[in-house]
Amino acid sequence: MTRYVQPVPTPQDPYTGDRLLRSWLRRQLGADGHDAAQGRLTDLAADVTGPLRAAHADAEAHPPTLVRYDPWGARVDRVDTSAGWQAQRAAAARHAVVALPYLESARGTWGAATRVVQHALLHLYGPESATFSCPVAMADGAAALLNLPEVDAGVRDAWLPRLTSTDPDTAIVSGQWMTESQGGSDLSRSTTTGRPAADGSWRLTGDKWFCSAADAPMAVALARPEGAGRGSRVLAPFLVPRYAADSPLAGATAAADSPAPGVTVHRLKDKLGTWALPTAEIGLRDAYALPLGDPAVPGLVRAMTLVVVTRVHNASAAAGGMRRGLAYARAYADARTAAGGRLADNPLHRATLGTLAVDAAAAFALAGHAFALLGRVEVGADPDAAAELRVVAPLAKLATGRLAVSSASEYVECFGGAGYVEDTGVPRLLRDAQVLPIWEGTTNVLALDVLRAVTREDAGAPLLRRLAAAVDLARPLSPALADTLAAVTGELTTALADVTADPRAADVVAGARGLALRLAAALACALLVEHAAWGDEQAEVAARLWARRRLRHEDISGDAHQHLDLLC
Repeated sequence: MTRYVQPVPTPQDPYTGDRLLRSWLRRQLGADGHDAAQGRLTDLAADVTGPLRAAHADAEAHPPTLVRYDPWGARVDRVDTSAGWQAQRAAAARHAVVALPYLESARGTWGAATRVVQHALLHLYGPESATFSCPVAMADGAAALLNLPEVDAGVRDAWLPRLTSTDPDTAIVSGQWMTESQGGSDLSRSTTTGRPAADGSWRLTGDKWFCSAADAPMAVALARPEGAGRGSRVLAPFLVPRYAADSPLAGATAAADSPAPGVTVHRLKDKLGTWALPTAEIGLRDAYALPLGDPAVPGLVRAMTLVVVTRVHNASAAAGGMRRGLAYARAYADARTAAGGRLADNPLHRATLGTLAVDAAAAFALAGHAFALLGRVEVGADPDAAAELRVVAPLAKLATGRLAVSSASEYVECFGGAGYVEDTGVPRLLRDAQVLPIWEGTTNVLALDVLRAVTREDAGAPLLRRLAAAVDLARPLSPALADTLAAVTGELTTALADVTADPRAADVVAGARGLALRLAAALACALLVEHAAWGDEQAEVAARLWARRRLRHEDISGDAHQHLDLLC
């Protein structure tokens, strides 16, 4: 008897096969702007389906290792990474995944919408980057921080061109050294200290607990300047060179790639997922550092420039991973037969995939909107966009992170036993998704940040205006959808008024997670309605089904089954 072997499913091209992505770009960029972006997107999609998919597998199979000493006993703290990881690094530079928003040529073509194009690049690149999307996010955040006018021009000129280079031989990425073991997200408990040196540089001493991209040539670290008070507001961001080549404290005989004096890699983390990403615990002992802004001025608000960028990248990683997982699950359903027919023809399995497609569409809309707002803030200094981004960044991050985990679990199940076998690559979808609700703030941490945004900065107002406008847009599409959005908008208006009245009330704080998730669900619906009103049928179906499922808590399996071919 011939042994049966299941054909390996091949998903559609990630760009041409994603109708929502392409129509979103047409609306956001216009026909000419989309045409101008297509070359970049098709080139990256071709790389993703070919050499980068292979590089992704190689990086997963050969995780980083820490070499503490050279053969003669000298401390080297070298992080060795695979050829696949290096291929991902080169591709990120070559395709301008970090650099695009900082290129004058790109801004000249797309203006504020350059961030929209970058989001599309990330949507294609991230899911099979072996999580090199994490260093990409931190490099982008560091570049945004360096772009602030209060940062010394000499520091900016020395480092920003390296972060935004499109030449793989010169481009670098950045780490992000913020949390410490005793405090975690509670930055007020940070004990890393900084003291000024005579030459204008600083020396940092402390221990950082979760430092991803530990092989990066630089990192942005938070430290408490000498003499500063307690709490988190006074913490200041510093640029710390990782290698001797960039540290004036290194001796003339030090190898360029040896660690900078005072920087020690204690260990690499053995993590649930993101295996290819070198994440470390790092010690600083009088390490050379450059202030990013005046350390005498409370600096946490400056550091938040970086955090906002990395949060929206997190949302993009979640949405992109959901879409790619859906593509693989749909391809498998098309190829796999069970109970006398293809899985793709089975009403129950079609309903499962259709429901997952609705969640993927909502996540994409949240991430895409966050990037669009970010572009308007950076290029046009749009105050309305800044106010809305203040609440959209945490909402998009927390909602998409949770959706990514639940969807990844379903994708694993869609493959049956093969989904539980490591070398199929499917388990990675779940392992890597689980970091998304954790990095850059857990759901609870971000929900409390939403409360702060609403009470201190009136960030709920632009959100409610968007929801109210979506009610009017939805009325010609579906009266039931409009009625649902109107009811939820009223409910949220009351809830936000209660928050503003007494933000420290126990029931307000206890309900922060539920409120944030409800706000995010309503916002996702409004964004899909906006796209549907522009003329996208897929967005219209997704908006109706999302509203029924997430706002009215109804079963949508029947319609999800019927509309699967439109949804994915």
